[in-house]
Amino acid sequence: MVTDRTTRPPGLFDAGLDRDPYPVYRLLREQHPLFRDVRLGVWVVSRYADVAAALTDPRLVRGRSSRCCEPGDPTCAGASSPGGQREIAERTAYVLAARLGGRRDADLVGEFCRWLPAGVLATASRLPYEDFARLRVATTERALASLLANLLDHPAQLAAVRAAPGLIPRAWAESLRRNPPVHVLVRTAVRDVPLAGGTVPAGATLACLVGAAGRDPDRFANPDRFDLHRSDTGQLTADCPAALQAQYGVRALLDAMPGLRYVDGFRPVETGLFTRSPRSLLVRPE
Repeated sequence: MVTDRTTRPPGLFDAGLDRDPYPVYRLLREQHPLFRDVRLGVWVVSRYADVAAALTDPRLVRGRSSRCCEPGDPTCAGASSPGGQREIAERTAYVLAARLGGRRDADLVGEFCRWLPAGVLATASRLPYEDFARLRVATTERALASLLANLLDHPAQLAAVRAAPGLIPRAWAESLRRNPPVHVLVRTAVRDVPLAGGTVPAGATLACLVGAAGRDPDRFANPDRFDLHRSDTGQLTADCPAALQAQYGVRALLDAMPGLRYVDGFRPVETGLFTRSPRSLLVRPE
């Protein structure tokens, strides 16, 4: 079915949605799996199976602004040389972590997550130092922040990663499922596309709610739970050099900060909808 008319579909710009979109995502999956947001003039799809189908349907194409980790994308500079990327990511992560290790407290978002992808990109692109501070690799920054928040929110899983760093890729994939940095991926229909019991007409814009799809209980058991031991994360986003940055970033932080934890009384606050992540992560290194 396209929509359940017993309730009005909420719009993507409705008040408060950026503070906590997950109850609305649940409503959309259950009652409005495909609907047209009149205010935005776009069609919206939210269930995992439908979002996965839309993202792989050749009749639904992405624009230049939605490219990520494709040839020519500057955020993937050096991606053709995995060894070079690995060395750069490791060195940058350990330098940044060492600067924070002796501190009484630190903000991992502003002092680590923001600088790690910028430093890797600057080094891989051989940019001069004066351009380094102006670089922002927002998607990777947000993904790193959410990964660290998920681990800090779950001390037992953080301890598991500390004991077995080989679990970091699993934690990364699970964090991308539960808290993706980009919640909405946009496609354009080049022809009529049957989807979610309805039809996206040719020429229409389709908003794929990745953030809702990752919490679909028809696809994942206990979808709101962060579980790095989950057997299948059903990842909807492309893998890229950011995964290397996550691997070395977490390793470096745990080496430099053996007692890493939140500052007493701190709780992370996620903000945003189209892009979403914690605003800050205030921690004590020891």
